[in-house]
Amino acid sequence: MAILISLFSMCATLIGGLLAARIGDRKRLVLGLAAGVMLGVVAFDLMPESLDADHRIVLGVPVPLLAAVVGFFTVHVLEQSMAIHTGYEDEYVAHQHGHDFSSLGLLAASGLVFHSVLDGLSIGFGFQAGAAVGAAVAIAVVCHDFADGFNTFTLTTLYGNARKRAMVMLLLDAIAPVVGAVIGTLVKVPIELVGLYLGYFAGFLLYLATADILPEAHAGKPSKGPLLCTLAGVVFMLLVAALSH
Repeated sequence: MAILISLFSMCATLIGGLLAARIGDRKRLVLGLAAGVMLGVVAFDLMPESLDADHRIVLGVPVPLLAAVVGFFTVHVLEQSMAIHTGYEDEYVAHQHGHDFSSLGLLAASGLVFHSVLDGLSIGFGFQAGAAVGAAVAIAVVCHDFADGFNTFTLTTLYGNARKRAMVMLLLDAIAPVVGAVIGTLVKVPIELVGLYLGYFAGFLLYLATADILPEAHAGKPSKGPLLCTLAGVVFMLLVAALSH
């Protein structure tokens, strides 16, 4: 089931990349909705399930909460060290006159491919924790990978790479969650480790939603649309969580 659902993630990535240059300002609405869904999954599914699966306490703090902090800073450190944060890419490129930074674009896209492998791994581990958890994780991954498709294609071309090379990176990013789901399905782990990883992935998603997708959704001319879409995404996942329990 996890592998089958990961195919939807692959399709979402491809659609996100192919539509990156076509939908203009409407992209902000889609990204706002995606961020809301991801925040809802973190609050209503991942963290409760991780705490149920792993009851260990370290330094007076539940282990899954510590794992969430580690997951949050893992993405932050990766983005800062590999320059894949999209918030300053236009400013960065504008100051690099006459230089070839195509390799930086490929490095940035490679970081997103690695993210997508972890996304697929999370789908596999989510289904090990239960069908409801796996389904919630899959929804978050599909929303996130739609945004990843946008960013993979945009980052690769922004730093001077040809569209053909950007399409290759987009295809790799689309395949990555399927690879991760296969690994997450075949490798069986104790329930405590599943809880630990779900907590880690919660922090991972929290960073992506708040530091990457939400700023991009609200970039440009102020609008209530992205905010309403974000709230709609959160409410949607609250209803999904309520029905699944």
